[in-house]
Formats: sequence, C-alpha cells, structure tokens
Amino acid sequence: MKSNPTLVVIIPAYNEQMVLPESIKRISDILIDMINSRRISSNSYICVVDDGSIDHTWNIISDLAKSSSSGPGVVGIKFARNFGHQYALIAGLKTCPADIYITIDADLQDDENAIYEMVDHYLRGSHIVYGVRKSRTVDTLFKRLTALAFYKIMKICRTGTVYNHADYRLLSREVVEEVLKFRETNLFLRAIIPSIGFEQSMVYYDRKERFAGKTKYPVHAMLAFAWNGITSFSTIPLKFVSFVGTLIFLCTICGAMYSIYQKLCGNVVPGWTSTVLPIFFLGGVQLLCVGILGEYIGKMYGEVKNRPRYIIEKTMGETKSSVMPCK
Repeated sequence: MKSNPTLVVIIPAYNEQMVLPESIKRISDILIDMINSRRISSNSYICVVDDGSIDHTWNIISDLAKSSSSGPGVVGIKFARNFGHQYALIAGLKTCPADIYITIDADLQDDENAIYEMVDHYLRGSHIVYGVRKSRTVDTLFKRLTALAFYKIMKICRTGTVYNHADYRLLSREVVEEVLKFRETNLFLRAIIPSIGFEQSMVYYDRKERFAGKTKYPVHAMLAFAWNGITSFSTIPLKFVSFVGTLIFLCTICGAMYSIYQKLCGNVVPGWTSTVLPIFFLGGVQLLCVGILGEYIGKMYGEVKNRPRYIIEKTMGETKSSVMPCK
C-alpha cells in the first residue's frame, strides 16, 4: 500500500442545503487531523456531486469551493439534472484524481469518524473497506423489517451484497479503475464492488439520526432501488418464472388426469367455480411472468441505446493532487 496517500471523500448531494455545510466542516476537520498526523497527503480533498438539486445546494458547494484555499480543498460537480445516487458516485470516482476514495452520504447519519479506521485498514493492505452498521436501533420497526427482507432477498438472489452495508466505503485506486470498466447503464455498486475481488475488510459503526432535512429515500424509492439491484445483478427472477411455469404444468397434468378419471366414473358435475378460478389463477401467473420478462427486456433496451449515464453541467474548484484521474 502507498504511504501518505492522496484521499478524496466523495459526497453525493440532492437537496441537502440544510446539512451540507456541517457535513463539509466535520469531514474537513477529519482530513486536517489525518494530514497533520501524516496518515494522508496534504493534497487530499473533498468532492461534492450535486445530483440535480433544486434548492441552494449548488450555491453552497460553489461558496465552499471558493473559500477552501486553506485546508482541504472542495471540488464541486453539478449534474444537468437528477440522474441518481449511483451515477453521482461514479462521476466523483471518474473525475477526481486520488490514491484512495471514500464515499459517504451528506446526511451525517454514517459516522464520519470511521474514516480514520478505514484509512488504517488501507495502510495495512486492504483495497476495499466496507462501512457496516452495528445495529438498526435508530430505525423504525417498519424500516428494520424491510431492510432485513431486502438483505435476505439479495442473499437468495446471490448478488454478493454485504449485510448492513450501503455506500459508505473506501476504495483503492486499483479497485476504482476496475469499477470504471463496468459500462452498464443500470448500476448497482453494492453488488459490483464485492464481485471485483482484491483484499477486503470491514469497519463497524453506529448509525446516527439524520442531522437535518428529510430522507431522500422514502419507501417507494427503497423498493425501486431493491428491485433494480435484483434485476440488474441476478437472473433468479427469470429462474423463478421457469420454476412457476414447470410447477403449473405439472399441476395441469394432474388436474387433467383427475378430470379424465371423474369423466370415466360419471361423476362430472358442471360448476362455475371450478371453471373460473383456474382461469383467474393462470391469468395472474402469466401476467406476473410477462412482467418479470418485460423488466429484463426493458433493461436490455436501455443498455443497447448506450446513452450517457450522466451529464455534467459545470464543475467548481481545483485539486492540488499530481495524481491523474482514473481512466
């Protein structure tokens, strides 16, 4: 591992005007402390990616970038519109030159002090360090249950995601260069990064209450994110369709044999229920299977068009790092 590495902390932000100044201050203090103790290079800095915010988030980023001549610099990247959290992370990784990268959300719920331990793990040889929550005591009962269901489903689908880990992690430059080789439009970094390999470790921390503002991940957004992750990195739903089709086929054979037996025995009694219920059941299963197939076909359609994953409208601030950006 490279000693005295250049570190960039990447913060995706969407309508975070209430919390961003405090986030930058806390992380800047940590970087200054690590620079003074010679754990990281004095060229280390912070990158904030504005994911198409409609409040004053970009104005705050611009002011911080202009006033960061002393201490760790602040670099701002502004998207032309809202492209999504995963693309904001990729934009930061691709644009910013550094030896190591740490990604963390702007809401201050992830314990920023875990950055110290992450860097120590890197200096001891880890290329990937996951920030993992110790518990979910600050979550509501509903969120705990849905989170548990999410990770269980991800495990069943063999996506390789790390339990209780979101997008708080450290990546070495070597890992980032491999991540950027993944060209798919439907990004799910929580599964892509574990699949790369390299030496990996974990840092455990207690998640805090949100400092200010409202969550940008309501229930419907979390469900959409989970579904995107499953269909982007697993073929289990397609195998489920095959399994259901086979099961229904076998049940149909059994039903046909039973009907023939009753016909031969003269026990056939015409009935509305026995006719309508199988039609409803089979119709529902067919629609479900067609919907799952349609989801995969839609993703293929998006990949084939090969449109830009994001568009950068403007950038703000400069880095002092001599390291070239990852290709």
